[in-house]
Amino acid sequence: METKKVVIALGGNALEEKGKPSTAESQLSVVKKTAEKLAKISAAGFEIAIVHGNGPQVGRILLASETAHNVTPKMPFDVCGAMSQGYIGYHIQQAMKAALNREGRGDIPVVSLVTQVVVDEKDDAFQNPTKPIGIFYSKEEAEKLEQESGYVMKEDAGRGYRRVVPSPKPKEIVEFETLKRLWDSTIVILCGGGGVPVIKRPDGILEGVAAVIDKDLAAGLVAQSIGADVLMILTEVERVSIHFRQPDQQDLPEMTIAEAEKYMDEEEFAPGSMLPKVQAAVEFVKSKEGRVAVITSLDKALEALEGKAGTKVVSGK
Repeated sequence: METKKVVIALGGNALEEKGKPSTAESQLSVVKKTAEKLAKISAAGFEIAIVHGNGPQVGRILLASETAHNVTPKMPFDVCGAMSQGYIGYHIQQAMKAALNREGRGDIPVVSLVTQVVVDEKDDAFQNPTKPIGIFYSKEEAEKLEQESGYVMKEDAGRGYRRVVPSPKPKEIVEFETLKRLWDSTIVILCGGGGVPVIKRPDGILEGVAAVIDKDLAAGLVAQSIGADVLMILTEVERVSIHFRQPDQQDLPEMTIAEAEKYMDEEEFAPGSMLPKVQAAVEFVKSKEGRVAVITSLDKALEALEGKAGTKVVSGK
């Protein structure tokens, strides 16, 4: 696969490992391993930008803010999202710089960009919040939070109640012109956690909203906007599968748009897991002839770009 521009979406496993403590030190150790893989992609001649998730991190920032509300004001959710972009980006750029040095590419700058992403305030997601964030509460605690803070609380798989926020579709990257200016010289880390969601008022003023944008869809928008050749979505598995975890599981080295849409209609992909990844891949490939999306694991990332691993999503025309 001959490609040049690649936008890489990092899954949660690229930032944290199950069973390890949820500390900044532990995250940095995981990110260092991730950076080694990404630096090899850069060393192979690909121009890359990096988009990352923030689910666990933003939940902990929000919890810390709420827990300490008696001594310091609570931070709005959009502010917590921006905070997560800063500290995760700091870890990635520090680890990437060290890894690039070892690859003999220490002259490449790496920078984190606090990124706002415009969403439509009329998006149906605002009428039906579905994205759980933060910790679990009892029914009584949840009802109190609804009354006192105006939160929407929903029961989550029998484990208790959690706050849910909307997950609207990304429409526009506010800082896109900055990315465009930096692209040729710099590895940019942007749209952390899908970007800080903002709505645009009639006077052009931006206003943050309590929502979570899917980071794979945000990465797809970045890739479309910058004219990338490849959208690479990294997750825990090497390939997309149908009949996942069933005796007849089938791993897919390639999917056409038509095949992917058929599998989505048949509900082969789990919502909140593989489904948004396939949706983002399809939207990117549809956006322009010749574009390719790849879904694979971090360990197989470079091999997937070389056509030797992963699931490739193509137009099929």
